[in-house]
Order: sequence, then structure tokens, then C-alpha cells
Amino acid sequence: MTVAAILLAGGESSRMGQPKALLPWGAQKLVEYQIDQLRQPPVERVIVVLGHEAERIKPVVEHAGAEVLFNELYKRGRASSLRMGARAVVDDTRTIVILDVDQPRPGRVVQRLIENHVRASNLITVPTFQGKRGHPTVVDGWLLPELRRVRERTEGLRGLLEQHEADVVELPFDSEVVLVGMNTPQEYEAAKAKYFAEEEAGGFEHSTQIRRAPHGDRVMQGEEP
Repeated sequence: MTVAAILLAGGESSRMGQPKALLPWGAQKLVEYQIDQLRQPPVERVIVVLGHEAERIKPVVEHAGAEVLFNELYKRGRASSLRMGARAVVDDTRTIVILDVDQPRPGRVVQRLIENHVRASNLITVPTFQGKRGHPTVVDGWLLPELRRVRERTEGLRGLLEQHEADVVELPFDSEVVLVGMNTPQEYEAAKAKYFAEEEAGGFEHSTQIRRAPHGDRVMQGEEP
């Protein structure tokens, strides 16, 4: 099984006032933490796409052991970074994990998503909490050509999910961590407090798998004990 992860870290972080990738997250920088979590098996490659403040972030990424790409078009939006990351993924990759740097996720959440995605041969798998979709998004390598063509005008990854809505599998988690994101200093502090409180309490587990069927019905699949 070939699994690659694309970590998008090219945004300007204008509302945060400083690069999100370099924010402290525990004893690490946020991008460093993300890479460490993503590099756990079965992920074999982690590709980080940089843009704004790339010269400051690149040494941290390289030290953490990920591959670095620089998107000169980062001001045009997230889709341009996703296209670049997808083009760096080899054609025979079976599974691709897509995540933004401001969406910290523990490795076991990523692992659970990949395990369920591969075992069920899903096209797209997303985590949910209380019915709300979160991140990361896990997609089959069959969609790689489409990832390489995403555009802002068609809403990038969101547009791709809408196009394949009938094939999106939702994997519910019992923890709100799959929804954590941050754009402002206030959201960052709240996210950090919530995240590490959950981690200390031993959260991040999931319950059952829900498949969104082609005609809008949901088929429940119980998890293995």
C-alpha cells in the first residue's frame, strides 16, 4: 500500500498575524507536530506545500523529515497549493491524505481514517463529529488526476467532494478534535486548550462508520471490536 500525505502550509495567515506553521504546539512548532503525526505508518511520504514566509518555515519542515515544495502562486488561494502537492504525488499512489497546517490532528486519527478507507475500498473518507464534517480528507489515488486540476473557481477540494458526494464515506469520531481549526489568535488559544485537554483525557476515538449511499440513504457499518 502506498500512502502519501499533502500538508498545505502556504497561506498568508493574515488574521493570525504570524505564520500559523510556526505557532507553538506543545513542545513543537505546529508544522513540525503535524509532520510527526502524519509520518506515522502507513503514511510513506509527507509533502508540505509552502508559500508565504517559506524561507522561515522551510528549515523546520526539512528538519522534521518532510518534502518541501514552494508555491509561487500561493496568493491565488489554497487550490494552487493542492494542485502542486498532487502533482508531486507519484501516479501509483493508492491513498492520499489532505490536511491544512492549521488543522492539527493526532496520528491515531489519521491512522483510523486510512485503515477504514482502505479496508472498505472507499473513494473518499472524511471524519465527522456530531454530524459535522471535519478533516483530514482521505482520497483514493484514482482521484489524483482531478486533484491536479482543482481550481478556486470550482471551490477546490470542496468542489471535488461535491462532485463525488455519492461516494463520500463519513467516519464519526467521539471527539471534536476532528473539527479543530484556527484563523485568529483567540481561536488558536481555544484550539490549543481543547486539543491538549482531549489528548490528556485519552480522547480521539471513533464510533461507527457511515457510508453516504448513492441515493441519499445512509448505510451503517459497525466497527470491528
